Amino acid sequence: MRKKLRNKNFLIALFLLIPYLAICQIEVKGKIKNNTAPVPFANVALVDSLGVVKSGATTDNNGAFTIKTVKGAYTIKVNLWGYKSWDKKVSLENSTILDDIMLISDSKNLEEVVITGKKRVFEQQMDRLVFNVENSPTAGSGNALDALKIAPGLMIQNGTISILGKGSSQVMVNGKLMQMSGDDLISFLNSIPAGNIKKIEIITNPPAQYDAGGNGGLINIVYKEGMRNSWKNSSSFAYDQNRYSSFTLGNDFLYNKNKLRFSLGLNGSIGAYRALESFDAFSTNKLQELDSDTKQKKNSFTGRASVDYDLTKNIVLGLMYLGNIRRPDQDNKSVTQLFDSNHNLEQIIQSKGFNDREYNSNIYNMNVMSKLDTLGRKLTVDFSYLDYNVKQNNSFATNTSVPNDPAFMQQRSAINNSGQTIENFSAKVDVEHPTKFANFSYGGKLSFNKSNSDVKFFDATTNPPVLDESQSNEFEYKENIQALYASGSKKISSKLSLQLGLRMENTTTEGFSKTINQTNKRDYFKLFPTFYVSYAANDKNNFVFNYGRRINRPGFNDLNPYRFYLNNNSYSVGNPFLQPSFSDNFDLTHTFKKKLSSNLFFRVTNDNFGIFFTTDTEKDLQVITRKNYSKEYYYGISESYTFDKYSWWTSQSSLSLLGSKTTLLDDINAEVQNGVRVYFNTNNTFSLTKTTKLEVNYWYSSKHKRGLFENGQSHSLDIGVRQSLLNDNLKVVLLITDLFNTSYLNNSISIVNGVKQIGNFNYSNRFFRLSLLYSFGSKKVKADNRKFGNEEEQRRSGI
Repeated sequence: MRKKLRNKNFLIALFLLIPYLAICQIEVKGKIKNNTAPVPFANVALVDSLGVVKSGATTDNNGAFTIKTVKGAYTIKVNLWGYKSWDKKVSLENSTILDDIMLISDSKNLEEVVITGKKRVFEQQMDRLVFNVENSPTAGSGNALDALKIAPGLMIQNGTISILGKGSSQVMVNGKLMQMSGDDLISFLNSIPAGNIKKIEIITNPPAQYDAGGNGGLINIVYKEGMRNSWKNSSSFAYDQNRYSSFTLGNDFLYNKNKLRFSLGLNGSIGAYRALESFDAFSTNKLQELDSDTKQKKNSFTGRASVDYDLTKNIVLGLMYLGNIRRPDQDNKSVTQLFDSNHNLEQIIQSKGFNDREYNSNIYNMNVMSKLDTLGRKLTVDFSYLDYNVKQNNSFATNTSVPNDPAFMQQRSAINNSGQTIENFSAKVDVEHPTKFANFSYGGKLSFNKSNSDVKFFDATTNPPVLDESQSNEFEYKENIQALYASGSKKISSKLSLQLGLRMENTTTEGFSKTINQTNKRDYFKLFPTFYVSYAANDKNNFVFNYGRRINRPGFNDLNPYRFYLNNNSYSVGNPFLQPSFSDNFDLTHTFKKKLSSNLFFRVTNDNFGIFFTTDTEKDLQVITRKNYSKEYYYGISESYTFDKYSWWTSQSSLSLLGSKTTLLDDINAEVQNGVRVYFNTNNTFSLTKTTKLEVNYWYSSKHKRGLFENGQSHSLDIGVRQSLLNDNLKVVLLITDLFNTSYLNNSISIVNGVKQIGNFNYSNRFFRLSLLYSFGSKKVKADNRKFGNEEEQRRSGI
């Protein structure tokens, strides 16, 4: 196996050296001046005998330029606004230093020019939809979460962000996957001012250069970066009030001068929210009703720092760090009532528990980007390291009483301690290689994952507590992935463009349970093709079709066969035999006048896995397991429209019709829930005055069936007022979300092993918010799109 791995790694290294072997060039150097000083930012091009630009460069602050090219006869052309064009024929056989080039001012071109063009709010590119937040009056004054709510095709419910038809999506910031999920991710996005965001990229079918893992697509939030010799600082504060309150403080600082670019972001939250859950199970002879009330802490701190330094004109070194500390402790009270077939109360189980939890993660990244030549060839190398640690100390006590026997009282206490460490190291190489025929990119990635978990269960009814070996476990998991990819894009004509890609991934896994002495190994090699075609019929109509194959690997926790007790009669257990699922994704989009977008999608998923609720009515246990249980066909159509006819009212709205068909695997005893869903959302901004805006946002989801679940209808109305002060440097926001408390997941019904189960999960979506954002410094910005190299591993860690 080691020899096989070494051979694969050697082939990857050899493959990535190809661009260097192909380079055999000479250099042309020179300086451009006017009568008194060097001329920076002048465009210098080498043009062949057919008038085709073969290579070029832009002069630096000293008027100097360097062009790499091959031997041949050329015309050197120099152009810069305010100067007369300059050209000269040359024959290049060796590297050459030209005499200084003198430009002459052209007074006719120095008249004032007024630029009236403006980038569209939404741009449909071949492999993604780009939402230019900086050009949206609706999104620009809020935070990152507000911007995501407005982006077409996105849904945000119960702390989950998803693309319609794709399920839960991965959220990246500047190309790196966020290591947070649920409420911590929502809180972090709330702390990012929308004024610091340049654009949001919605990637339904990620191209070959991205990891093949994950079925939910990618959402990439691209920060702005300060222009040369500038800095900017944004400070934010938010106060949320539901049953409990929480506070969030954040600060983002950007600095850019000469060769150095630096950014620092700090974000902290403290407080809590209320989680209400109910879970009823019906069988032929028993009814079980569980009601749970949890105070969920939101204490967290996140720090982000990045430094980019220009080592030379063509080489940039970047260092990044992202750290997160969370203390999401839980204080839980629950009551379980057991009834017989005649609905007579038999038992009452009251449980109190406290879960002391610590989550710590650190991501380190080094990035080197090298421009290979002036033709646009570029090499990028990433090294990333992730460490993630979890500690949980879950203690609970239960009292069981029998209404017909007042003298009966059974008490039990238990302690469920667990710990997990995850380490990942990845090395990633990407090459951009444009040619006259097409633009190519290729590269590879090596990823090494290691996860260790240790769970101990103690019966604390006696003193001291007694270790229960049958409910304790140590689990080790290793996973190595080797990947190569190549893609090419070509503009066939002024109307038609194509892009093809292929990613190859080889995966080896080994899971070992020390407690039961059980080892599970796998080794599989898979291909993941992608295809994109874009056709611009005319100025009003544009069509984009894409296809991509994806893999959804189980998370590390999903594979761990230990029991984690939520309370005395409810636990979650992993499955070391889970297999990855594979999906084929088809997507067709039509854009009319860049305002009306129609989307049609179809997805087939094989070996689909997920959470599987079962109830053991004999032992009064509710068990959350994981299984590969189905093959699913998921499809839908949606319409999105941007309305901006009036200066005082802008709106983005969408309507979707979604459907699914699920076929269960042979060994699953459950009822399939196939059906259709209607989803509608609208986001509206009304300009009451020049500095005051009213926002009214609404979404609706119909009652629907999918997979093993039927879910009730839900909807949400949000109303907010935004006030700009101090020349737009200070923004004050008052917001009420989910005004009628109707957005939570309700009446979630499944029938497994003949037991009907109904769940309701209300996580305090209704709350009042007061937020402040104060910005000062330079307002000149440009996009920053730096990445970490281990995005897929972070996602599967569930952090």
